[in-house]
Amino acid sequence: MAARVRWNEQADELIEELRSLARPRLIVISGPSGVGKDTVIEQMRLRHPEYSFAVTATTRPRRPGEIDGVHYIFMARAEFEEARARGEFLESAEVYGHLYGVPKDRVRRALRAGQNVVVKVDVQGAASIRKIMPDSIFIFLTPPSMAELMRRLRGRKTDDPEALMQRISTAAHELRRVYEFDYVVFNENDRVEETLDKIDAIILAENSRLPREGRDV
Repeated sequence: MAARVRWNEQADELIEELRSLARPRLIVISGPSGVGKDTVIEQMRLRHPEYSFAVTATTRPRRPGEIDGVHYIFMARAEFEEARARGEFLESAEVYGHLYGVPKDRVRRALRAGQNVVVKVDVQGAASIRKIMPDSIFIFLTPPSMAELMRRLRGRKTDDPEALMQRISTAAHELRRVYEFDYVVFNENDRVEETLDKIDAIILAENSRLPREGRDV
């Protein structure tokens, strides 16, 4: 009887240990320009109000409909460079002539508070974050085809022809770096809910993953 009680206690301890394995994670969403990262993030906000969404700082001009502090933190270049010199960004990079960076303190505060944190960065930004926080979940969004990506970029009508061609060329190079990520998710036309379902499945699987060092082999 005493042995059975002891086994039950040990089993309960193991179960509690397994519960503790689920922890807040940094979820890095990346992919080429025009793949639909902003749309996916906006829909994730609606589906997961319990998540924290890191707002990227940028020196690029605000586009119509964008809200400072919600879509981006818009900064003058000098202000951005001063913040970067103080080490305030988790990662930063220059993309198409504009600076982008993820504020470090906001991410760390949310993780300490027990929230999953979602951050949207370009491919080189994701590589920088992996060096600092390799335990993050790295998800690469890809378009159904290059022709579709070109159509989406042209549909924006925010770039002159030269800038548009630069974006298309850069997107082709970024696609080649997909194997630097943990997961790939196809963002099909008009199927954003399906994209979100796949991302949710990835996060669930990662939170259910057992550490290799804890296994008997």
